[in-house]
Formats: sequence, structure tokens, C-alpha cells
Amino acid sequence: MKTELQPAFVLHLRPYRNTSALVEAYTAAHGRVGLVARGARAPNSRLRGALQPFRRLLLSWSGGGELVTLTGAEEVGPFLTLAAGQVASGFYLNELLLRLTQRNDPHPEAFAAYAAALEQLARGGDNEAVLRVFEKRLLEGLGYGLPLRPAGAAALDPDADYLYVPESGPVPLGSEAQSGVRVAGATLIALAEERLEQQEALRQCKVLMRTVLAHYLGDRPLRSRELFRKL
Repeated sequence: MKTELQPAFVLHLRPYRNTSALVEAYTAAHGRVGLVARGARAPNSRLRGALQPFRRLLLSWSGGGELVTLTGAEEVGPFLTLAAGQVASGFYLNELLLRLTQRNDPHPEAFAAYAAALEQLARGGDNEAVLRVFEKRLLEGLGYGLPLRPAGAAALDPDADYLYVPESGPVPLGSEAQSGVRVAGATLIALAEERLEQQEALRQCKVLMRTVLAHYLGDRPLRSRELFRKL
């Protein structure tokens, strides 16, 4: 089975045998794909320069199953360059995709959200705002969309505070819910509209999204968060 010229990004690469590499790539049509890049680390390999994170690629491969054989990689479109302060954010995006997706399970909306987030980071967009919007769009694209209105489709009151319960959404303070994240109605509205311009909204969204993601990620910590702390 041959697959040709699929839009993709490299999420992770590690050495394999003497000169080869194992590549985790995210594609628009096939989701996350595990690839064996034979000879990719050899000094004269044409693949060596292309298989880098944050580059728009067209990948070709052959075979089926959990691991397929990479047969070609071409760079396309303008080169995305992340500044030093944005590289950790880029690796955070990659790690979320690695942890939250399964191989060969396509989610075109998640691919589009990732490509848009990288472009915004490369243009110098606000790191925190870009990450929060990506987290929201990623969960939506994977079928875990955030309910951002109270049950019964009641409108949010921007001047009220709510308790946000993962999988249930916001509930009024003082309700029967025993645990959740306290968040302002104005913050939930800003997240729903993807207009995260106020520092307080960004702060609350960071706590909210970390709680929601922990619900799906489990107890194993994200390595990229350790990189953030070191920086």
C-alpha cells in the first residue's frame, strides 16, 4: 500500500538502528502516523534536513499497520521559524497531539488547529492566548468539545462567577457540584469567542484548561511543562 504526498508535520523523531529514525508525524488525512525513516540520519540523506519539527511537509510512505516506511519528504510553503521563547510552546503543541491522539485516527479539525497555532506563534502572537485557543480547538476536533454554557442553554452572565466541572461545563456557584474550577462568566465568553485579550481571562483560562486536560491526560506529567519551568 502506497500513500503519496500527504500534508504533515513532524511531532517527534528518535534514532533507530545505525542511521535510521522513528518518526511520529501528524497528517491531515490519516491522523498520527508512525514512520520508519531508513537512513534518515546518514550524512548524505535527503531526508535529514526535512524531518524537523514545525515544518510544513508532504510525506509519502508505503506499508500498513502501526509502523510504515517513509519513502519521501518534501518541504512546502513558507518556512515557519519560531523564536527562542516560542519553541517550548511549539513542543507543547506537539506533546498534546502525541498524548491525546491515536495512530491512524484522522481528525482534520485538529490538524487545522495545529497548523494555525504554529503560524500564529511564528508571527509573534501572544503565546498564552495561542495555546489556550489551540487547546480548546484541539479538544473540539477530537470530539471532547468544551461545554461553555450552563445546562439548559442558559446565557452566561459576564458579571457572575461559575464553577466549571469537566465534561459537564459551568454551573452556578452554590449548586450541588462539589469540585471544579471557579471561573468568571466573562472569561468563559472570551474563551468561546476566542478573544483572550485580558490578562485575568488568560490567567483563569490557563487554570481551567489545565484542569480539563488533566481529565484526559491522566497522571503522567507533560515533559514540555518542565521545559517551560526551566525557561
